[in-house]
Amino acid sequence: MTVSFKHAKYGLGQVVKHREHPFRGVVFDVDPEFSNTEEWYQSIPEDARPSRNQPFYHLYAETEATYYVAYVSEQNLIPDFSGEPLDHPEVMEMFGEFDDGRYPLQFGLN
Repeated sequence: MTVSFKHAKYGLGQVVKHREHPFRGVVFDVDPEFSNTEEWYQSIPEDARPSRNQPFYHLYAETEATYYVAYVSEQNLIPDFSGEPLDHPEVMEMFGEFDDGRYPLQFGLN
């Protein structure tokens, strides 16, 4: 029997940006492969629809105008080397202070 493991390229607390769309985000969860709804998947135009068989990332995302939670395939993310922290209000609920391009996980803050 062959067992394959998908390794996530990005880790919790890492700052990333979308390859094509103008937003950045902090990784707060990773699915080893697609784990959202079929409706969500089908809503992506077919010519831009990513493979299900790759890691997908939950991000605290932001643009210049808004904050939100994004679900993005690994193929559509690249590292963010700007060295700039995010302003997303939920980041500090899970992570500590921005340091050297990433946010450290914080446990037991509540």
